[in-house]
Amino acid sequence: MKLASYADGSRDGHLVIVSRDQTQAHYASGIATRMQQLLDDWGFIAPQLEDLAVQLNHGKLRHAFPFEPEKCLAPLPRAFGWAVVDAEGGVRREAGHLLGPHMPLKAAAAGEVALVAIAGDLQAASDAAAALDALRLLSLAVDWRIDGELIATHCAPLAVTPDELGGAWAAGRLQARLVALHNGARQEPRDVAAAPGEALARLARLRALRTGQLAGAALDALDLALAAGDSLHLDLKSADGASLFGAIDLDLGSQPA
Repeated sequence: MKLASYADGSRDGHLVIVSRDQTQAHYASGIATRMQQLLDDWGFIAPQLEDLAVQLNHGKLRHAFPFEPEKCLAPLPRAFGWAVVDAEGGVRREAGHLLGPHMPLKAAAAGEVALVAIAGDLQAASDAAAALDALRLLSLAVDWRIDGELIATHCAPLAVTPDELGGAWAAGRLQARLVALHNGARQEPRDVAAAPGEALARLARLRALRTGQLAGAALDALDLALAAGDSLHLDLKSADGASLFGAIDLDLGSQPA
């Protein structure tokens, strides 16, 4: 299933189910109102949302409405932690406050792209197989830095269960293509791969992880930088060109991130 958090004036947003083709959405109000609520009681709530997703995909929900990514916060706006594991296994612990896909940057910055793994509780010293068992959802994020210091993290609008990724997901590994438009000009697409179970296990090497902790697997991807007046469209796509998590669309504006 595909999930998003619609802005509603609260810190956490309102949980919505999104159709497979990302055209329709439906509030999950009768089942859960927040993403963290779903994660905290996954075994009970997730099957109910799966049933709702099936009905949405078959056009059977009378109160469905057009999905608008610009209304999205980050899928989990207030994570209990956000850390990125690089290709060499190093861990960088970041801020836990994540921004939606259309919120502007406040200063020129360099970006690093990561696949986001959202898991349930995970015991310390868990291996990659155990981490995959705890994996709940995946998404996409970009960390923005000035002189190495993190200033913002933007997330794609959707958090997706691995089964929704189709051929892009196999044996606990994601393989996809990162597509970027910088100021409207298409950059050279880059094939990327990530093993989120390994990133989660690395993060849990010395301490247990609680539900709502996010692990990022850094992607060897495009070099990203935004200067004054720049815009960026970033999308991770499957081999058949389908958007996996929805696009991050932002610009360098004057509003605070």
